[in-house]
Amino acid sequence: RVPLVALRDMTWPFKAPDILDLERADSELRDAATLWIGDEATLFEGDRALSSRELVAVRATLPTDRSFESYDQALALLRGPRPADTEEISVKEGFLDVLFEYPLESTASRISIQPRWGRLGVYSLTTIQMVLADGAIRKFQLHGDPGLVHLDPTTLQAARRFVVAGFWHILDGTDHLLFLLALVIPFRRLRDLTVVITAFTVAHSVTLLTSAFGMAPQALWFPPFVDTAIAVTIVYVALENIAGATVKRRWLAACALGLVHGFGFSFALTDSLQFAGGHLMASMLSFNIGVELGQLVVLAIAIPALALLFRFVVPERIGVVLLSAVVAHTAWHWMTTRGAILAQYQMAWPEMTPAFFVGVTRWLIVLISVAGSAWLITTMLAGRRSTVSREP
Repeated sequence: RVPLVALRDMTWPFKAPDILDLERADSELRDAATLWIGDEATLFEGDRALSSRELVAVRATLPTDRSFESYDQALALLRGPRPADTEEISVKEGFLDVLFEYPLESTASRISIQPRWGRLGVYSLTTIQMVLADGAIRKFQLHGDPGLVHLDPTTLQAARRFVVAGFWHILDGTDHLLFLLALVIPFRRLRDLTVVITAFTVAHSVTLLTSAFGMAPQALWFPPFVDTAIAVTIVYVALENIAGATVKRRWLAACALGLVHGFGFSFALTDSLQFAGGHLMASMLSFNIGVELGQLVVLAIAIPALALLFRFVVPERIGVVLLSAVVAHTAWHWMTTRGAILAQYQMAWPEMTPAFFVGVTRWLIVLISVAGSAWLITTMLAGRRSTVSREP
């Protein structure tokens, strides 16, 4: 189903201004279906492109029609009787409904699609409902031209997609990059960095995964609250750098503040879970791996750059203060801007129901687990450093 108004450069037959003449419009509707829809998408069965297709039916429908809310209703509409010629369907408001059929070798085949419908509008959103052989339904929302989309991915396909998504999410997230920079400005030795980054990784991994399973608050104010809190974490770490940070305080801060950043990562993950297919856990772990790989790339660039800066340009202590002041200034503006947006939401106290206390208990368990895991890992790392230092 596509809005008729999106099908440009078509010469429609009218019986009144903007009203289609359905008796004479069949040829134009079929041409539009082929040129604008069929030719602008490629379907794959496994790795094989499906080049053979049949245009089975085409309809112009009223904007009030709700048949496409389910696959069965849409199929019944397109295989049913044609609309009466007396119906007045406006090109500006009506829809073009199309039924294509592609021959498959097996109903168990994995189907992929590569749509190129972005040129239908300045902003295009494609909604897909896929009915699997066992009757299960998967829903997708694709923006613009998304490239090849595996509608029923294998574990490897899902993992590869989510590793890439996590990697680019960390590189595209300016606030996360600035936080990483603030974390490592005073610490560039490998053993110190290992403790800090490990604590941050453990913390954000836990909240990322638990939030993906729906444990995060669902209130409308929560995403802007997290965005504001992330800016606050950057300001805090930058000010701690200026005051003089120690490894012990920094790993504790990285653990606590990593919980906040995990929520931020989860928002991007939640939007992408539609591509996980039947591999939810593998996809979430792959996304987290991508995030960690992105962090490693950032650190691999930032640490040598900081070392060169402090060696040849400015003394280390002065450089730490200057860079941290710039980071704090930038994050302060983010904090005030995001805080103003957050203030527009009404936040009410939750009702003290059994479900509320169950949720609180779950998060207490999560927090205790994060703190315990981070403490255990850093203790092991500290013991390992001590052993190495005692070796002759």
